[in-house]
Order: sequence, then C-alpha cells, then structure tokens
Amino acid sequence: KGELFNTNLQAVTRDYNITPRIDYRTVVKVDGPLVILDNVKFPKFAEIVNVCLSDGTVRKGQVLEISGKRAVVQIFEGTSGIDNLYTHCEFTGQTMEMPISEEMLGRAFNGSGTPIDKGPPVLAEKFLNIQGQPINPYQRVYPEEMLQTGISAIDVMTSIARGQKIPLFSANGLPHNEIGAQIVRQASLVKGKDVTDHSEENFCVVFAAMGVNMEVARFFKTDF
Repeated sequence: KGELFNTNLQAVTRDYNITPRIDYRTVVKVDGPLVILDNVKFPKFAEIVNVCLSDGTVRKGQVLEISGKRAVVQIFEGTSGIDNLYTHCEFTGQTMEMPISEEMLGRAFNGSGTPIDKGPPVLAEKFLNIQGQPINPYQRVYPEEMLQTGISAIDVMTSIARGQKIPLFSANGLPHNEIGAQIVRQASLVKGKDVTDHSEENFCVVFAAMGVNMEVARFFKTDF
C-alpha cells in the first residue's frame, strides 16, 4: 500500500523546479469544442492542458493540432464561458494517463478514467499512457485462446479469439444492445481437455461505449 500511495502521489503532484509552469493568456479563437492559442512555445501533440476560467473553474483539454506557434486544444467539458480576456491555459507537458489496478474490475468509468459508479477512487498500481504504441503485426502473438459467447451463431460461424475487438453491425430496431450485453455477461475462455488456461482469474471483458445516448447508457449500466 505504501508503494501504491507513492505512485499515486507522484501522479498528482509536480516539481515546478524541474518542470516549470507554462501559462498562456493567448486565446485567439473558440470554435465549438476547440480553443486556439497563439504564441505557444514547444507544445506537444496530445499534451494535457488545464484551462482556467475567470470564475476559478478548471477544465481539461488536449492538444489536437500544432501549426507553428499555434496550438488547437480540444476541451473535454465544453467551451462555454471561455473568453480571450480572462481565460488562461496551463500546458502540463504530460499526456493523458490511465490509472491501472485490479480494483478497476467491476467498476464503471467515464472517458477520463474517473469512476462514475459512486464508488471510491481507484488506488492505481501504475499509470499507462493512453496513446500506446503502434504494434508491429509481424510481432503479434498468434491468437490461440478462443472465447465462447454462448451464442451459437457467433461461436460456430464467426469464432472470437482472446484480445480481439468485436464490432456489432446492425440497423435501427434490431436488438444490438441486448446482443452486446449478452456477450459481456456470457463470454469466457473455451473449456476443454486440451485447454489448460481457462481459469477465470486471468480473463476479463472490457466494455466501452462511445457516442451513445442516455437511454442506451442507462440500459448498459442497469444490465451490468
């Protein structure tokens, strides 16, 4: 627990003698969820930016584009109230990282990694950069562990390997949400005489929904 505490402490604190604060009041344009700043020195792609409004609230954003001394920042919480007079932006010099721990199992999070299930904060074992690294397809491990979903049409006709992303293509009115929820509930490693690693301890399902409305989000929260 002591090591985990130090890991979390280092993630939320900053030594300004080593990494000085870089703060700008050079907002030149606000366009939808985007804020454009001028005269920015050495911005980094995907760098996290703290946007401080005149009322003291702080919103987070991410550098999407760099053009010379201009930086385009996408604001996660919206741009309402941001102006070019009193708003100042701090470039943190860090990219977004996700706290990773076994305590995440069974929990629900928003896109920023903050718990939304009214549970306690996650005590991270490590922080991983969400950008990741490109994978060389020639160095990927050949998939040998198969999953069973309990849906015969999928298991027989379109078998799924462990670690594989599963797209569901559907049309309006069809039960794609119910199918997705059923796969999450029933998915497990194939059990058999020639399978030696079907232990439930080394298997989990990560379900992520993007761009869904509140009704669909409520369905999945209730179902899980």
